[in-house]
Amino acid sequence: MKKVWIDAGHGGKDAGATGNGLQEKDIVLALSLAVKKRLEAEYDGVQVYLSRSSDVFLELAERTKKANAAGADILVSIHCNAGGGAGGFESYRYTSPSPGSVKLQNVIHSELMSAITTYEVSDRGQKAANLHMVRESKMPAVLTENLFIDVAADAAKLKRQDVMEALARGHANGIAKYLGLQKKEGAAAVSDKVNVIVNGKQIEDGKLENGVTYVPLRAIGEALGAKVGWDNKTKTATVTTE
Repeated sequence: MKKVWIDAGHGGKDAGATGNGLQEKDIVLALSLAVKKRLEAEYDGVQVYLSRSSDVFLELAERTKKANAAGADILVSIHCNAGGGAGGFESYRYTSPSPGSVKLQNVIHSELMSAITTYEVSDRGQKAANLHMVRESKMPAVLTENLFIDVAADAAKLKRQDVMEALARGHANGIAKYLGLQKKEGAAAVSDKVNVIVNGKQIEDGKLENGVTYVPLRAIGEALGAKVGWDNKTKTATVTTE
């Protein structure tokens, strides 16, 4: 059983970066919970631990102490950025990293950028820094900076459910690839909810699976004010506008 430690940065009295109506602590908690859900739903042989699963404050030392004591195989600390001008995504490893940390950063960074490339997110690169979460962890560790709270264009993306789910998918795919996790037999992939607007009307039940957007024909018909018919014998759907 592989043990994954997901660290949602900040929390409680520590809001992290703020701007454009967002708080970093809220964004990274939602993202961490989504990564845990994806990994455990889609893959065999993995157990995901969280530094925090609610809005509580934890000292940095407490976070790494718990991860080390749990014997986690990897640690991923999830954050949002601030003060970056054009915004974008970047990742960090320790300045004197283990080979495992280098590999983990390479894989997660690549999978993240692949997942969010359609949203025109700038790639700020893979970096190294003397950060507590990647320095004091006893396992391969990486810290991700998921867009800039105080950059309006990035903040607008972070408010979108489809972008948040793409970020979660990138983290989960990278972790699974690094650990060599196997997909659960017969398990359905976690579907991403997407915003679909037809004729100015929001359709709530759109979803994204493997890059394909699915929307119920009924919902499209209602948005268009059209009549939707179904012939079971010929397996034919019709949409007729008045």
